[in-house]
Formats: sequence, C-alpha cells, structure tokens
Amino acid sequence: MAFGAGSLRLDFRPCAGEQALERLPGEVQSRGVAVTRLDWLVSGLALQRPDGSWMEGRDWVGALSAAEGRLHVDADGVPAEEFRAVRFRVGVPPEIDAGDPAQWPPNHALHPEVNHLHWGWQGGYIFLALEGRWGASGGFSYHLAHDEEPMLVELPVEFRGGGPVTIAIALDTMKLLKGVNFSHDGNSTHSRPGDALAVRMKKNVMSAFRVENVSYDTWQPIVAEKSAAPLPEGTRSYRLEITQRFPQVRLPADNPLTVEGVALGRRLFHDPRLSINDTQSCASCHDQTHGFADARQFSVGAEGRAGKRNAMPLANLAWQDAFFWDGRAGSLRDQVLMPIQDPHEMNERLDRVVAKLEKDAAYPAEFAKAFGSPGIATDPLARALEQFLLTLISQESKFDRAVRNRAELSEEEKRGLQLFVTEFDPRRGMRGADCFHCHGGTLFTDHQFHNNGLALEESDFGRMAVTGLAADRGKFKAPSLRNVAVTAPYMHDGRFATLEEVVEHYSGGVQRTAALDPNLAKHPDSGLGLSAEEKRALVAFLKTLTDETFLHPNPTEQ
Repeated sequence: MAFGAGSLRLDFRPCAGEQALERLPGEVQSRGVAVTRLDWLVSGLALQRPDGSWMEGRDWVGALSAAEGRLHVDADGVPAEEFRAVRFRVGVPPEIDAGDPAQWPPNHALHPEVNHLHWGWQGGYIFLALEGRWGASGGFSYHLAHDEEPMLVELPVEFRGGGPVTIAIALDTMKLLKGVNFSHDGNSTHSRPGDALAVRMKKNVMSAFRVENVSYDTWQPIVAEKSAAPLPEGTRSYRLEITQRFPQVRLPADNPLTVEGVALGRRLFHDPRLSINDTQSCASCHDQTHGFADARQFSVGAEGRAGKRNAMPLANLAWQDAFFWDGRAGSLRDQVLMPIQDPHEMNERLDRVVAKLEKDAAYPAEFAKAFGSPGIATDPLARALEQFLLTLISQESKFDRAVRNRAELSEEEKRGLQLFVTEFDPRRGMRGADCFHCHGGTLFTDHQFHNNGLALEESDFGRMAVTGLAADRGKFKAPSLRNVAVTAPYMHDGRFATLEEVVEHYSGGVQRTAALDPNLAKHPDSGLGLSAEEKRALVAFLKTLTDETFLHPNPTEQ
C-alpha cells in the first residue's frame, strides 16, 4: 500500500518482558518458556479525540504473525486532528466470526490461508494462538476464541493525524501467561463454554499491550530471508527501523543483526587498538557529526601518512553492493578489514589486532555473547563491524519531514528541489540542473560509478584500476547527498571546499573526456549556465538533506 497524508500504522512488537520475540519459532525464552507461535487477529480500530469522543474506522482488520513477520496493520484517511488514545479488538466481531470464510479474496487478512486462524469446517476464527514449550519436554497450546468475553484493548497515546504516523505497540507474552500454571491449569485451552482458563487469559490479553513510541513516518517490515542463519544462542534481535519511503532492504542472510553484535561492532568501530600504534580507530576518519566523514581533503593514517582519497561518508550502507570510491570491495564485511591493513591508514596486521583484543578484560566475553561461541577471530570481528555499520540509517532530514507534511520548505528550497529533479533541455522548455540522474531517489544516489568531468590526476584512474577497462577511467562512485552540507570537502579527492564550488563545477566547469558520463556530455560545451539565484537555490535545497538526529543522536539510543 502506498502511504500519503492521513495514514496510520500500528506496528506490533512481540516481547517477553523486555526481550524481543521477533525471531520465532522457539529462539527466545523467558523463565523456561519458549514461544513457537504467536498469531492473532485485530479489528475495530477507533481513535479518541481530546473531548473524549471516538472516531471509529470501518472494515479495519489485520492478521498478525510473529513467525511470519506480519506485525503491522495500516489505516488510511486519518484526519489532521489531535488524538489521545487508540482502541481495537483482539479478534473479530460476531458477524464475521460466524460468516463464511470463503468470501474473502486472496491476500485479505480474513482469508484462512493468510491468517491460518480459522477453525475449519466447524466455523469460527481463533482470535489469538499462543503455542510453545516449557520445561524439559512440556508443550502448551492456548487458543482464545469466541466473542462472549470480547478482548478490547484501549491504550492512551497522544499523536496528531494528517500525515504518516507509526504507533509502536509491544505485546508481552509473559503477561499473556500471567497466573497460568501449566501443571495445575493444563497446557491447552480451546475456549469452549465453561473454560475458566480462557476467560482468565482473555483478561490477560487486554493488559498485555503497551505503547512504546510514536513516530511520524511508516517503517518497512524487515523480514529475515528463509535462508537466514538463526540468531546465535542467547542473543536478541536488533530492531532496525527503516522508512517505508526507502527501497526494500536486503540484509545479509548469514549475519543477522543482534543487540549484542551491534554493540560489539560499535565498540570496535571506536577502538584505536585496531591500528598499528593504538592511536587511530575507524571513527578517527569517520566522525558522526560530519556524516561519518572526516572534514579533511585526504585522510591521514595512524603513522601520519596521507592517503590519496577523501574519506567517504557512511550512511545507508545496506543498499550498497560495492564500497570505496572505486568499488574495490564487494561487500561491507570485506570493506571493514581493508583500512585496518592499509599502510596509509591503520597499517596493522589482523592477527595482531586479534591478539590485542584477546588481552582485553571484556572483549572475549563480548565476542562470545554476540556470536554464541568463545574465541576472537577475524571473521566475527568483521561481522560485528558490519552489523554496526548496517544500523547507520539516515532518513530524518528537513526534506523527509516535508515529504510527510511535518515541515515546510522555503520558496528558495522548493526552487532548488525543482532544479534538482528537472532535466536541462532548453529546446523542450526544460531548464533544470539535471542532478537526479546520478543522485535521484530517496537515497539520493544511484550507487553507480560515473566520470563527472573532473580534471583527472594521472596517478588515480578511479574505477579503471579495479576493472582494467579504459571506459572506466575517471569514474568514481556517486556518493549519497544525504548530509552533504556537513561532509565537506567534496569529490573523491576533496578538491572542492564548499557546496557552492560543487554547483559551480556542474554549472560550467565540466571537462569533456572520452569517458564523460552521457548525462553530462549531452549538455552544451558552455555548461548549464545556472544563474546566481539558481545556484543559491540548489545549495539551499541540498542543506535540507541534513539529518540532525543522525549526526547528533540521543545518547540513550547508542
């Protein structure tokens, strides 16, 4: 579903106390209980206004499944009003429960093959299914159904409609089981008449939900691939929130993100012991306040050697499949080890890094906690760094808020955006800056390699040094323009100190070579000829891509 103004998403987050239950079945345990199935239906969404009246939706229904990753339900048409509570039913109303399940079209939440919660030929839906194991070999199967004791959940939460809103709601499985004794109460219920356990558990359901937070965006579901490796034993799934406006993300199937792995990667990223003389960490050249760049023309290594390239900013790396300005690393896991060994950077041997980390009082236990097995080695080192870097998501700039009707661009910024996304083709009445060919889309990069008309240094052939193809001479990766206002200096060699200089280059400084990108080569020899006002507007728009929450996060979120 496409989201626009007036959309609301309820994003459910199963947990056991504070422990996430996103990696079912059976991988997260609490007090000896392993949950292997948690599926439920919701219907009857209503929103409470400040005056106490309720706005009730129509035909709102959802089928949730922790194991299948179906954990959100959407509603459209929410007006730009203030609200102070949400209410919904766990289950469906009597007329639907007693109705013919064959009436629902494919992919509908009430289709039996979508929700897997229909009783079959006897009729009636299961409203909530909680199944699992307890103790050494015991199992339980609790199916709550029928409408005699409706499960109505009302949650206080203040928010404003009129734009995309996500309300994150936790569902605590341990509260579902509150007061349940497997040995005394039995290990199953099917909600038949007179079943006191079902009545008690339905009361538990109504108190098991809580609001975690409200965000004015919609998040895409990130579901592990079927081939994904299981979480290491004892670890917790790391919840990565990525806006629905970004392309669907594909995370490494063999390195699932965990709270423990990300924390270890963050510590390693800031540890100077990864360098030969214990003076330089990854963060030394990738400062978060500069968009994880380093504000130098050329990065300087641990032993004072200057490199030949500007440090690339680090953000939204999950969408990339080639790294460095020339793309010489084919994966993030390969990339993270290269600067450690590069003589111009950290200049350290990997075996020496491992030895130093093994001597640390805390690292051996942290590696064991993150990867489920003792010992420090190069592979888990790279995996931990990869996990941390994949969490660097920048998506909350002024531009993003404007797209969601939560901010307003100035007239100059709007003019800059218009120039940014418009072709330069005066013969057809189009006079733009043509930026979008290489920097289009919500990520503001095409992740490709381009010759952008810079005067070339004979010592740096760019992409050609990797591929050996003459056609790749002078081609470098198009960086994302997110946070570009704080990542100066610019280009692969940091030759431009300001955004104004960058705009000036594209307006009239492009040099023609055999490998010049066609979208620049089609322009006249004199260039775009942008006016002073147009150049200022472009720079003004580029500054709206700065994400302060990314550059200066809340310390509690680290």
